[in-house]
Amino acid sequence: MGEKYFMENEKIYGMDFSKVYGLLVQKAEKKGRSKEEVDEIIRWLTGYSQEALEEMLEKIVHYGDFFRDAPELNENRKLIKGVVCGVRVETIQDPLMQEIRYLDKLVDELARGKAMDKILRKQLTGEQA
Repeated sequence: MGEKYFMENEKIYGMDFSKVYGLLVQKAEKKGRSKEEVDEIIRWLTGYSQEALEEMLEKIVHYGDFFRDAPELNENRKLIKGVVCGVRVETIQDPLMQEIRYLDKLVDELARGKAMDKILRKQLTGEQA
């Protein structure tokens, strides 16, 4: 991994979470999905409550810190497979970048019309909605 890779990751980690969140919601809404569904995905992935998520959106929080400070990353996130931004999420070596790409992948699935139960990997774990 070269210096360019490191610099690109640091740029992503330093982005304002509220701006990234706005882009994720916009992507979902363009495909007929909702902000509430994006929030559900984020809560599932990170363990943040809706109240905590909304508080994060009202202040400047770096995207990397949003994941570093997540209350409880969902253990089932390791079931997320596939390609996002041209890279297989399950093979990403940088743990923080992998968390970020998991969220990207889940919102991609939402925008493609996948059912929430499948996005949240409920059928794979036997978890009930």
